[in-house]
Parts: sequence; structure tokens; C-alpha cells
Amino acid sequence: MPRTEAQPPIDSERRAGKVEPYRTALRRSLKNRMSTSKAELYDQLATQLSGLLAGERDLVANAANFSSLIFHSLPDLNWAGFYFEKDGELVLGPFQGKPACVRIRVGQGVCGAGAAKCETVIVPNVHEFPGHIACDSASNSEIVVPLVKDARLIGVLDLDSPLPARFDHQDARGLENLVRILLSSVSS
Repeated sequence: MPRTEAQPPIDSERRAGKVEPYRTALRRSLKNRMSTSKAELYDQLATQLSGLLAGERDLVANAANFSSLIFHSLPDLNWAGFYFEKDGELVLGPFQGKPACVRIRVGQGVCGAGAAKCETVIVPNVHEFPGHIACDSASNSEIVVPLVKDARLIGVLDLDSPLPARFDHQDARGLENLVRILLSSVSS
């Protein structure tokens, strides 16, 4: 029977030297991630996002790649995605994570509050936020960044984390910069 990745390497693999290079690379990768500051991480993401979106002008396509990049690059997220404004509601767009609420009224929940104020909203404990909409019961903190282009609300970027107080002002600045890159990449 073939082994799965979850099983430890067998002695013959250890002797053949197949496992140690992998472990060394993994240790190096983890060390690099831990030594990268938040500002450096967001700078790297800005470079990656600019390259990823280059040449594509469609908002949905770019939002899909954006949400995937963020979900797989930022630690401790359980949801990352977009809601787009349509007729006074936020309608679910591209995302990564568990299934989500499809429509949210502007002004309702954390996403609706961010949309109504057109401001970034950081919530350290979603269970203490009045009117919080719990799409995933594992979420404990949240950040919402509005998408505003030509003085018009287009939607919001929403990130959730299972960790309390996961997001701070460095995240807000970094995500706001990434949103500017997204909005500059799409047609008006």
C-alpha cells in the first residue's frame, strides 16, 4: 500500500537523503516568513499583485486572483473575499474560504458598516460587534476595506480570522494599498 504524505518517511528514504533536503528547505522557508515584517510582507504582496493583475481589466477576474493571493499568503485567515455594491446591497463576489452570506445590506454587519462609512473597519472581536453577521462560526476577528473608485463605492474587501485581534493598522495600510492596486487595474 502506498504511503500518504502524513506518514513519516521510512528509514530507506532517510538513508537515501530524500527527506533532509525537504526539511532543510522547510526550515529555511519558515525562518524567512517569521523574519519578514508585516510591512515587508505587504510590499511583497503589492509586487506580486501588480504582476498578477497586469494586462487584465476585468474586476471579477482580478478580484478572484486577489482573494486567492491574500488567502494563501497572509497567515491566520479563514476567509478572504469581496462583496460588490449593487442597488444598496453588498453582493458576494470572488472569495476563498467556507460558503458565505450572499447579500448584506449596506450598514448591516461589519461589511455593511465599512461600506456605509467608506472607511476601513477593524474588529478585534466580532462577537462584540453589534449586528455582526456570522457566516463562519470560527471567525473571531475581521477587517473590511472599502473599494472606492471615482468617489463611488464599488464594494468591500473582507478578511476574517479565527484569531482574536488578528488585524491591526499595519494590515489596514497594507490592504488599502493592495486595494488601490486592484482598482487601478480595472476599467471604470
